[in-house]
Amino acid sequence: MDKNRLEALSDGVLAIIITIMVLEFKTPATADWAGLASILPSLLSYLLSFIYVGIYWNNHHHMIKLANEVTGGILWANLHLLFWLSLVPFMTRWMDESGFAVVPVLIYGVNLLLAAVAYAILQAGFLRQQGPGGRLAGALGKNLKARISPAIYIAGCALTFASPVFGLAAYTVVAALWLVPDRGMERALRSGT
Repeated sequence: MDKNRLEALSDGVLAIIITIMVLEFKTPATADWAGLASILPSLLSYLLSFIYVGIYWNNHHHMIKLANEVTGGILWANLHLLFWLSLVPFMTRWMDESGFAVVPVLIYGVNLLLAAVAYAILQAGFLRQQGPGGRLAGALGKNLKARISPAIYIAGCALTFASPVFGLAAYTVVAALWLVPDRGMERALRSGT
């Protein structure tokens, strides 16, 4: 199957996810700085979720560009990833509307962890399809960020019981790790190898 169809579907779903998140915003109750300050937690949770969706979009794009073709298993793995990402607007709103209570922040972290697992499954499908000498395997190298991110998510989920702020801090650390695009992917795309 042509990989462009997979990329187009994913781009469309991710664009809708971002749109849904911004439409979830409630306007400030007053037209002053205090009103804006009152929705600051909403803005920050939106920012974190937007960054996560952007990171997945960016890395998904690079991975697809390095792929040869798409199999049925890869299609299902991609839908699995899109499922978890489609829950991000709901999780973001629940977290915000609860005042960042323990359970919503914990479930937000679980959702992020499951999206990371789904991405790893998708990536494994492409790696299996290309074989160990494929372009993607060469671009990924040791893939240290992908190895440590699940541990940070799990730690963040556990820390949420002490304070939701600690959980959110852990989730922010993972986002910060992934903000810089993978250099191996960038090199592989530039070199065409």
